[in-house]
Amino acid sequence: MLIPLTRKTFEELIPAVATSDQYRYCWGKLSDFIKRLLISAVCASVWILLEISASDSIKPVLLILGLITILYWFWGPVVEASLRNIQCRKYPYCGFLQGKVLDFYITEEVTSEQESVNQRGELIIIENLERRINVEVGDAQGFTTCIQAPLNRSHKKIHRGQVAQLIVMSFLEDLSRINQVSDLYIPSQNLWVSDYPYLRRDAFVDLSRWVRSQRETRRRSRTTVDQ
Repeated sequence: MLIPLTRKTFEELIPAVATSDQYRYCWGKLSDFIKRLLISAVCASVWILLEISASDSIKPVLLILGLITILYWFWGPVVEASLRNIQCRKYPYCGFLQGKVLDFYITEEVTSEQESVNQRGELIIIENLERRINVEVGDAQGFTTCIQAPLNRSHKKIHRGQVAQLIVMSFLEDLSRINQVSDLYIPSQNLWVSDYPYLRRDAFVDLSRWVRSQRETRRRSRTTVDQ
């Protein structure tokens, strides 16, 4: 089942500014925070040098720019998440897709590589692997896609045949060609499967409930007519 959505609904589901879930995702690990902190420290040093040598006329501007750059450690994740959202919002059309879990399996993916030297002085590449779950979803019209996410305990609730919902995005008005998909929602388990949380999840859950209520209303109407 594929239901086209209005642009207004699409922009509510994927807002221009980062959501709290997206901010937490882009905040990253301790190493990511330290990198941003170092950048902020460098910016602070440059700002101090400029403040010393600059004329009084441009010092107010430097003060504003300095405060912005020094706080990069804080607002950096907002910019990163917002840029991801913009990449989704470039698609003019989207739809609500409800299908079923066709299959799921676990793989190991390379998340990063590090250079090291072994005991013989040889340069070696160490690959950091992460276990990830892959969930294949399809509908009655033959559309299929695969959602991949870091494996966690909640994924034990996933079973073949479960109803699965997501947002699909396209450059075509009839959605005949899907260019990107969002994170996956399994309503029976209230379970999300995703790497990056594209959707504003409270808004999507409300949409899911509305679609379910509309289907139930139509089913009851058909039952009444048949009687």
